[in-house]
Parts: sequence; C-alpha cells; structure tokens
Amino acid sequence: MKVGFIGLGSMGLPMAENLLKNGYEIVVYNRTKSKCQELTTKGAIIANTPAEAASHTDIVFTILSDDTAVENVVFGDEGILEGLQPGGIHVSISTISVHLAKKLSADHEHARQHFVSSTVLGRPEAAAAAALRFIVAGPEEARKKVLPILQMLGQDVFTVGDQAYLSNVAKLGNNFLLVSMLESLSEILVMVEKHGVEPKQFLEIINSLFASPVYNTYGKMIVNEQFDPAGFKLKLGLKDVNLMIDAANEVSTELPIATLAQSHYSYAIEKGWGDLDWAAIMKVLKDIN
Repeated sequence: MKVGFIGLGSMGLPMAENLLKNGYEIVVYNRTKSKCQELTTKGAIIANTPAEAASHTDIVFTILSDDTAVENVVFGDEGILEGLQPGGIHVSISTISVHLAKKLSADHEHARQHFVSSTVLGRPEAAAAAALRFIVAGPEEARKKVLPILQMLGQDVFTVGDQAYLSNVAKLGNNFLLVSMLESLSEILVMVEKHGVEPKQFLEIINSLFASPVYNTYGKMIVNEQFDPAGFKLKLGLKDVNLMIDAANEVSTELPIATLAQSHYSYAIEKGWGDLDWAAIMKVLKDIN
C-alpha cells in the first residue's frame, strides 16, 4: 500500500521509518528536503510539493508543528487539497486548533475528500518503538481505512467520534493535564528543596503513591535538569497552552491553570529557553522564587 507522509521532524521521521519497515510504500515531503534523503535509501519516494505527495496516494499523513504549517501544506495550488483525489483521505496527526480542524473537515468534504484527525500521545522514543497512542475522529468509512496503519504505528487507538475536531479537543485535554502536572510538580519541588528535602528522594516518595510513568519520566528530567535535547519543545508547549485556552473560550469555560502556565511559558521564551524541553518550566519556577 502506498501512503503519503508530510513532516519529518522528531516524531514524523521514526513514524515514516516504521511504515517502510512494515512494507508500506511511502511518498514523503518535507520543507527541508535534506531530511528526506535518509528515507530514500530505504525505499521512500521524495515529492517536490504536498500536492505531489497527495496525488500519488490514497491516504496522506501530516505531522507538523502548528496551524500555520498545516495550512501551508494543505491550501494553495501546491497543497494537499489540490493533489488529493476524490475519496482520498488526509490524516492529520498534528496538534492543531479546534477551529482549523473544523475548517479542514469542511474543505475536504467540499472537495469530495475525507479528513481524519488522529492526534498522538507519546514522545519521539515511543514513535521509534511503535508504541504511540492515537486519538482518532472522523468519518467512519475513512477511519476504517486508516486504522490498520495506526495500529501498526502504535499500541492503542481511541476513537472519539465522527467529527474530526473531537480528536483535537481530546488531545488538548490530555496536554492540559500534562501541563498541570509539570506546573504543580515544579512548584512543589522548588518548595521542598528550599526546606531541605532532596528532590530525588521526594520524587521516590510521590512515585510510590502515584506509580505513574508520566511522573517518573518527567520527574527525573526535572530533578536532573535534562532539558536538552527536547522531546517536546517548550515553545510548542506554549502553542498548545494557547490552543487549550482558545478551545475553552469557544465553549465559555475557564482554565485558570492553563492561564498560569501560559505566563510561565511566555516568561521562559523571553529568557531564551524556548528550544528546551517543556519540562524546563522548572527553570522558570526557580528563577522567580
């Protein structure tokens, strides 16, 4: 089966490699073309435009950093909308706004195409190990065609409805909880350390209660200040926090913790820490206390 794959960053590249390992033919496009070269030695075909990647396949995946990046590859004469055939499927793995997900659904439907949102849970190491978790929403017919690919790339697939934007709502909800954890864990680690409690010992204590791989993974990063290289950059964390607040405003809901995190991530970027892992919010808490 031949699929298109657009976006070869820290998450996209290992996912594309796993497609090749499992016998899929892939047509790849990346704005920085040099990132495609490694995949050509493994059988991938390089497309010169997103439209070209879409025109040679029935299913095209995008995994890109933000709304602007997605809009740049979907719209215009060289975009996915132009190249994808009627009945073709665009699968967005990107964390994008609820507003854009709704627009993509409408525009693809108008072009007699399908749009599926399949947001992803997991860091680059999980992508490499095909251990990701996907939150999927979109037309049932299209979801069924995409499902075998997602099952190959990950360990869990959660279906949340026929409207694609519901996947983005669920992903933002998940990331809100991660942001809340990073904020609260960083705050309390600063406090206990100032009182004389060793942060690594405190982490052992809370992990005995919560037994959470999330607390364990991020807790170790925080106490060891292992923020570079980033699995998920702090500047992308701010992007996601902004999307959470926008989604909440759309349904007249307040997210006070997200607003607090927004101010801390903005502070971090002003300090020049935007390319560090988003767990580096700890640096903000230490700086302001």
